[in-house]
Amino acid sequence: MDLGLKNKTVLITGSTKGIGLATARLFLKEGAKVTINGRSQQSLDSALKPLQTEFNKDNVQGIVADVATEAGILKVIKALPQVEILINNAGIFKPEEFPTISRASWLQFFETNVLSGAQLTQHYLPLMIKKNWGRIIFISSESAISIPVEMVHYGMTKTAQLAISRGAAELCRGTNVTVNSVLPGPTLSDGVEIFIKELGVSEETMFKEARPNSIAQRFAQPEEVANLIVYVASERAAMTNGSALRVDGGTAKVVF
Repeated sequence: MDLGLKNKTVLITGSTKGIGLATARLFLKEGAKVTINGRSQQSLDSALKPLQTEFNKDNVQGIVADVATEAGILKVIKALPQVEILINNAGIFKPEEFPTISRASWLQFFETNVLSGAQLTQHYLPLMIKKNWGRIIFISSESAISIPVEMVHYGMTKTAQLAISRGAAELCRGTNVTVNSVLPGPTLSDGVEIFIKELGVSEETMFKEARPNSIAQRFAQPEEVANLIVYVASERAAMTNGSALRVDGGTAKVVF
């Protein structure tokens, strides 16, 4: 199936590993021109060099910027005044007991997971509407609808992304621009691998005890999430707008 993504310009925030990197690779396979983003030159180079070796070097570039900050967002916008596809993937997670979450932690989660995507959307969406084509996708989580007791601040940010995504989509009436959210379930990214090692539990035990509602009873691979993201960004998904699309292995026990 031709997804109609050849030569489309794509920005993926927080994309030096995990879902973001897998998504970048899949866009490149479709012939898109991709900009990846990381917070350090070291992390960016470790992701960028293999991509430039595997694909057309002219089709992939990188920007070092912390999009959780105003300076980082302005740096990205200066380097890329316009894009056709924006994937708001930058995010952090950390288990913390609710009574002890500090104000600084609340702010860090909100600035990283929410404001980064909100501000980039504020810049790029009007330009997409003016050109009458564009795709914006927020990488939320099943935690947006099944708030994890061990990460209430994380769940809060993921719910906020759904609100921003739907609100922004309302501005696209009658255009060929779409704004959607993708809700992955537990995904085997580098951070998650470290997390479960620190807990000292097996994948089987974790799903039986922490995610018993999961139908898949396993972690998703980043590529499995990327498959949905790239489809939603494609010409084929023109009628998908203002939606929250789950790729969670049935973890969230809701129907919508």
